[in-house]
Amino acid sequence: MLHTNLSVNEQGHLTIAGVDSVYLAEKYGTPVYLLDEDRVRERARTYVTAMRQYFGEHSRPLFASKALSFRGIYKIAAEEGMCVDIVSSGELYTALSAGFPAKDMYFHGNNKTDADIEYAIECGIGTFIVDNFEELQAIEACAARHGIRQEVLLRVTPGIDPHTYAAVNTGKVDCQFGISIETGQAAAFVGEILKCAHVNLRGFHCHIGSQIFDQIPFCDAADIMIRFIADMKAAYGYEAEVLNLGGGFGVRYVESDPEIDIAENIRLVAEHVAARCTEFGVPYPVILMEPGRSIVADAGVTLYTVGSVKTIEGYRSYVSIDGGMSDNPRYALYGSEYTVHVANRMNEPADFLCSVAGRCCETGALIQENVTLPRPQRGDILAVLVTGAYNYSMASNYNRICRPPIVLLSGGKDRLAVRRETFADLTACELDI
Repeated sequence: MLHTNLSVNEQGHLTIAGVDSVYLAEKYGTPVYLLDEDRVRERARTYVTAMRQYFGEHSRPLFASKALSFRGIYKIAAEEGMCVDIVSSGELYTALSAGFPAKDMYFHGNNKTDADIEYAIECGIGTFIVDNFEELQAIEACAARHGIRQEVLLRVTPGIDPHTYAAVNTGKVDCQFGISIETGQAAAFVGEILKCAHVNLRGFHCHIGSQIFDQIPFCDAADIMIRFIADMKAAYGYEAEVLNLGGGFGVRYVESDPEIDIAENIRLVAEHVAARCTEFGVPYPVILMEPGRSIVADAGVTLYTVGSVKTIEGYRSYVSIDGGMSDNPRYALYGSEYTVHVANRMNEPADFLCSVAGRCCETGALIQENVTLPRPQRGDILAVLVTGAYNYSMASNYNRICRPPIVLLSGGKDRLAVRRETFADLTACELDI
């Protein structure tokens, strides 16, 4: 199987975290998001332990909320010793409602509104990741009104291309996020921040992209960032305390993706950072990383029910399911690969080539193309693997489709974490006019 938390039982059914997927589909209906809580915790502990061991005791991973945001995930993050990064007031509110401490949150985003900044400061946000000059001015003014000195990191773009999807490459110079080192704008920005009376610059942040399968791009980014830290020390006498290297490592969506030893990659990055700090004569900073996908993605499976199988002679066959783009838009957005199984017929030969189509009224509303399965039948349960990241968080009500529930699996047991939306939820915000 693609991941160790997946197997096939005596009935020929796919099991997730030891629980029969057919049983789960019958109990909760479909579509349904399943999340292996034990695997999430295992991934979190790997990051927490490895970062403390190799980067130092004050270094911590920040769970990237954009990957998956609901109250339960923040409770898990807190219990496993993670901080979190957030990108909206909605994510902030959700984390707070779960009891997650605001001081351990890092607020991202390239267009934080005045309302976002006011709300975050009122809640006691730990750190803003400053993206632009207008935001800096707004934070300085808001902090002054509240009589505080707000901690910030400056987001810079190191100009790194990690050879990932263009849609998730955020480290290159031509990008809406951060301030460019290469153009000299980042250095000038540091001077402006240091003039602020109500902002405390703790260090720098970069994010080079997603789905990175080895340490080399992180080491390349560290080269640029540590040189930048040394340059800012020379220019302003300022020593950065914190270096945030951004997102975590990639995950296996299909068999051709490599397996990653996260702890070993962190060790290699740590050695590289130490060598560069010595070379450039700067103190070893507190290192932060922002894994999201690599914490939750392979803990997730989405189950669907097959509605129809349509073969267009001379072209292709379509297997239609009761969900699709509304609960997983990633294939429609950037052609993301997934592994797909007929969950109730795992032992049967896979000899039927097809495309898996959702129910939304868009020709591009597909989940995957060119998949080989046992020929599905109406009522079969289709399982799409590795859907723990960027599925629920990107889901919509397009075509007025209700979003699926989230079911947590742990110790061979299942429990509902997010209920299925109802038709009443669809109109709950609407007024009679």
